[in-house]
Parts: sequence; C-alpha cells; structure tokens
Amino acid sequence: MEPRTPVVVGARRTPVATAGRGLAGADAPALAAPVLAAVRADLAGAVPGIDDVVLGNCCGPGGDVARIAVLAAGLGEAVPGVTVDRQCGAGLEAVRLAAALVRAGDARAVLAGGTESATHARDGATRAAFAPPGWPDPEMGAAADVLAVRAGIERERQDAYAARSHSLAVRSAQDGIFDAELVAIGGCRRDDRPRPRLGPEVLARMPPAFTPGGSVTAGNSCGINDGAAVLALLPAADADGLAGLRVVATAVAGVDPGLPGLGPVPAVRAVLERAALPLAAVDVLEITEAFAAQVLACTDILGLDPLGADHERVCPEGGAIALGHPWGASGAMLVTRLFSSLVRRRLGRYGLAACAVGGGQGVAVLVEAVDGEVLAA
Repeated sequence: MEPRTPVVVGARRTPVATAGRGLAGADAPALAAPVLAAVRADLAGAVPGIDDVVLGNCCGPGGDVARIAVLAAGLGEAVPGVTVDRQCGAGLEAVRLAAALVRAGDARAVLAGGTESATHARDGATRAAFAPPGWPDPEMGAAADVLAVRAGIERERQDAYAARSHSLAVRSAQDGIFDAELVAIGGCRRDDRPRPRLGPEVLARMPPAFTPGGSVTAGNSCGINDGAAVLALLPAADADGLAGLRVVATAVAGVDPGLPGLGPVPAVRAVLERAALPLAAVDVLEITEAFAAQVLACTDILGLDPLGADHERVCPEGGAIALGHPWGASGAMLVTRLFSSLVRRRLGRYGLAACAVGGGQGVAVLVEAVDGEVLAA
C-alpha cells in the first residue's frame, strides 16, 4: 500500500436508543465526546496526536458540534473539529473527507464519524427542505411508499426483510458481536430497539404509517433515534501492525429527489468502477436500512437477494430497521459494522457502505480488510 493510503484502524459507537429514552440526557456533542475519547484511548501509543476531527450531523443544535465534542472529550485545545451535513449520509461523508485529508497528506491521524440526538433536534426535528420550490420534496416515508410501488416491492417482502433485520441484530447482540465497539453513556449500555419476537406475522398486522393504503409501516421502517459513532483513520505507513480497513474508493451521486431511496445505486456503481472491482467481489454490503422498501429496491437493481442467496452479504449483523437510524451518525455506523465483520470477525476481504440521502443523493465507500493486530477493545 502507498504510505498515504487511508486505513480505518478503530471503530466505536454508543448504543442506539429510541428518541426520548436511554440517551435522552445527552445532546449531539455529549453523545460524540465519550466515543471520541474511547477511540483516542484505543490508539494510545499508535499515534502521537490527533490532527483533526470530522463529524456528520443533521439536526443538531447548530454551530460546530465537532469542536464542542473535541473539547468535551478532553482531546485538548490544539485538536480542531469540523461538522459536515449531507443529511442521512453525513456520517459517511465525514469518513470520505477524513480519508481525503489523509490521502492528500494534509493530516496523519483523523477521527471521523457522526452524531445525532433526535431527542434534542433543532426546531423540534422539523426538517429543512431537501429541494427548492419546483422540485419534488417528499417526506422520506411517503417517498418509500412511492418507490415500493414503482419497484414492485410487495408488503410481504418488506416485512420479511424487517423481521430478518431484527433477528440478525438480536443474534449479534446475544453472541457479543457488538461488545467490543460499544461505549456506554450513563446507564445506556445496549441498543434498545431490536425485538426478538418481531416476526412477519406480527409485522403484517401493522397499519400503513405514511400513505393511506401504502405498504410502508412503522415495523418495516427505521426508528427515530439517538447515537454516535467514531472511526480512526491513519495513513498506511502509520497503521503498520494494526488490523484495519483500507479505504479503496469513495463516491457520491445524485438521483431524482422524488425517489431519494435509489441514491445508493449510482453511488455503488461509481465506487466499484473507480476501484475496477465487480460487485461479486464484495463480501459485505452495509446499506442504511431507512426502509425495507428502499433497501430491496436498491438490491434488486444491483442484482442482490438479501432474503436469499445474499443473506450473509447484506447487513449480516442487522441494520437500521432493528438497530436504529441516528441520522447524521448512520453512515459511520455502517463502517463500524464493516469493521466488525471484516476486521474483528475476519469474514471477508472487501466491504461496501452506502447511504440514501434526502433530496436525491447517494454516498458510498469501498474498503478492504488489511492484516495486522486487532486493537484491544
């Protein structure tokens, strides 16, 4: 690897909590600060200092959330921080920007990720416009209903996918897969959303949540959540001896703002083209599970079957339908899942994270597992 190839060498996160519950006492900077401190502690002895912190955030208090979190984490006044907003792709955009800083030689050690407190969301979580007047600007749930109809995603498939997400997340928690990455906040020590007995028969009884007669329900959609995730990126020369994820390529793309759920498709295609890698070579694909309809529409177009042949490739440890979707943090949560699958569990070589973004965008990051000694949790 080239010395300036960016490598993710650490990944930690808070539990994900339903808004108003286990993490309600912490705002966006307060969620991020202990995770930043934990990742910095994981790197003790590996790097002399942190050059920058990049955090994604959508609906936080305003101002520079990252800088506030840096100071609250005790990283020191010399460590700067910047906050970025690509809506639900903000956490993954932070990883893209951190990788670019490392690749360009403008930073040697960067902490990147995202944080979101829906509990403390600015303006009561009233969202800003995704598009200007004259352009489609649907609510995400209604857009998922439209996408389900256009893509032919039946209610039964959506419920089956949602049941799968909960089953995988519950099993992962029971097997201790999340233990090494979790940073407790107060008394919140585990994800509160996964349900062990939420099967298709239960999901089938739930009414449409967004559109009369629609197929998208509260059960086959993500929750409204609080949480944060942080990753550490170093140049390959400084990551020698550490297990990690080499950032191979990244991409963003635009799509019809009326069908924002399709954003991952061109982003995934672009990142694979840049890497000259076929999708068949990707061992794990993590996609933000905002809605089962959205995930299934994208995987259908990409030729993947998460309910069949690709069961072990797509979100194999459970996704946002079960774990939750803290908007600005979710993209970083995806890379945390890849770190779990490919570094801690050694389940493959290549991983891909992708987010759909309100307003019609997609973000994707392709990584490759590299050998080394796994950092102690």
